[in-house]
Formats: sequence, C-alpha cells, structure tokens
Amino acid sequence: MAITESARPTHHHPVALARGFLTGGVSGASLAALVVGAVVERVPLFVGGLVLPAVYGLLLYLAGFPRRAREVAVVPVTALAMIEDLRAIGGETGDIPVRFELTVAPDDASAYRVEVVQHINLVDLPDYRPRGIVVVRYPPDRPWKVEIVERPTAEWRSRAAGARLDSVPGPAVVSEPPEGCAFGFVGLLGLLLGAAAVILLFRTDLFGEEDAAKPPSSDRPSVTRTSSTTVTSSATGTVTIDAGRSMLDKGELRRAIDSLTKDDVKRTALTVVVQERLLSVVFTPNGAEAAPHFAPRSLPYERFPALVEEASGLGAGSPQSWQLTADRLTGALTIRVSVTGPDGTASLETDAQGRVIRRIPAS
Repeated sequence: MAITESARPTHHHPVALARGFLTGGVSGASLAALVVGAVVERVPLFVGGLVLPAVYGLLLYLAGFPRRAREVAVVPVTALAMIEDLRAIGGETGDIPVRFELTVAPDDASAYRVEVVQHINLVDLPDYRPRGIVVVRYPPDRPWKVEIVERPTAEWRSRAAGARLDSVPGPAVVSEPPEGCAFGFVGLLGLLLGAAAVILLFRTDLFGEEDAAKPPSSDRPSVTRTSSTTVTSSATGTVTIDAGRSMLDKGELRRAIDSLTKDDVKRTALTVVVQERLLSVVFTPNGAEAAPHFAPRSLPYERFPALVEEASGLGAGSPQSWQLTADRLTGALTIRVSVTGPDGTASLETDAQGRVIRRIPAS
C-alpha cells in the first residue's frame, strides 16, 4: 500500500505541538503545586495539584469527541493478511495479548508489513498459526492500526480459505509516525514553564519566612574567616583561632580584641572570657550605659600568659584547661584566672592592672 505523508497524522502539526506544550505545562504546574503545597502547608494548593490533571484530562477527552466521531464514521478497509509470526506476551487464562507480525494485502494497493498486539481467547489461539491467512481491517488513514477480524463474513471466510499471499520483506514495516524532536521539545518547555510559574507565584511563601526570620542587615552577625573565625553582632562577639595556636601566644589576644572592636574603638563590654582557642565578649547594650561596663582594649593582655602560669602552680598539677574572665560585677574591674588539672582546680584574682590580689590553691 502506498502511504503518503498526507495520510499520516504528524506531531509537527501546530495543533499537535500546542497540545503537547499544554500537556507539559499542566504536568509541570501540577507537580510543582504538589511540592510547593506540601512545603508551605497550603492544602488548597496541594489539592489543586491533584485536581488539575484530572480536569485537564476530562477537557482533553471532551475536546476529542469530534475527532473520534469522524474516525467512527470512516468506513474501515477490509483485507486479507498472512501471519508471519506470533507470540503470546502475557497471561495464561481467558483473553491473552498476542503480538502478531502480519503481511497485509489490500485489494487496491501494495502489500505491507505491520506489527500489532491483539487479545485472543485462549480457546481460539490454535486457529492462528504462522503462514495462516486471516481477515483484517484498519482505518484508511492509519494503516498501522490493523485489527484481526475474529468472525468475518462468509464471503471473507471463503476468500481467506483459498488465498495464497507472498511475504513482504521484514524491513518494510508500516508503523505510527514517531513524535519527533519538536514535539518532545515543546512538551519539555511546557513542563519547565508550568513548574516555574507556580514557584514564582508562591515564592514569597517559599522564601519569605526564611528571609523574615533573618535579622536586619544592621543586626545580622558578620563572619570573617582567615586563620581565625570572627563572629560579631550588636550584643556579642567571638573569635576562634585554628588548632595548634593559643590565645596566650604573643599578640594573639590583642589582635582578636582589635578584630571585634575595629569599627568602634570606644566600644565597652560587660564581660570578656578567654580560653585556649576562644575569645568571647558580651558588649554593653545600647541604652545600658549605667551597667558596670569597661573598655575591653584596656585589659592587660600581656600579663595573661604569666597569670595562667602562676595559677597552674597553685596545686592543680599539669593544666588540662584554663579560663580567664574579666568583669565589673563587684564594682571594680576584676580578672579571674582558673586552671583545671589532674589534682583539681586552682584560681587567682587580679585588679585591672593584672596585680594578683587573691590566690585559691587547688583543694
């Protein structure tokens, strides 16, 4: 049979491309609505993601009524065909799907080869055998939609009983035209645009809560990473140095304090706490000038290594950890040094200049 290009429904037709784009858009919007609805906990959006494909499918089905009516009105072509090969592809009882490879020989056109799958009752399966002649029918504009007529008329049964057909070479198989790259492209484009549209519409719900939870830029902690990590905000500041270094190393504490107060050299603090690799400062809040504060730059940092060493000699043994705290909770600025070792914890207190005023040996 001569199959012309006009006889084949092509997916490159504008209507087919538009339908593919719309189908992709609905699929993308539905998937995005399900995900976004679950994330932002919007039940109507989530339900809309479930309902949208069903509504679209119903509309597509209704829109196809005229086409299906035209197809039903077309008188199918009836012809003889020879079974080249057959193979059951599933099921063992009742009607089972069988894949047929047929040579179809229309009365008024060239023979062609086609592959079809049709359900055949298990009882009737022995009636179909290779080289056997059957009666088939198909739409004239879709010759690949061949259907075997299980109960043909007496005339066609008589023709099939005495017919002899020649095989058509296997490569000459008629099949439905492929969708093509253009159809796939517009479908993918619709999918992406549909998903993007839903995400853009609800971007505030997706990202707004996270942005609102962040403090304003003026109050947001700033983080600086070099050989140390500095985190500052309006209320606190911390500096963490890398492993292998100590806050007691020469100039380390002074550099750490400068990194926290470089924007305001007159900034005051309520408490300064120093450990082996960590410096923590609680700054004086705005409007709390009456609180017992002090200038963190005024501390005698050069004395701290000697104070820690002296506290280590108060019976704690080999130091395992140490901490230095400066505050004005008692009125005058006091610096407390505590060292913990295998024999207990020893401590001492100094004045603002680092002069020892009290020693507490390990018990």
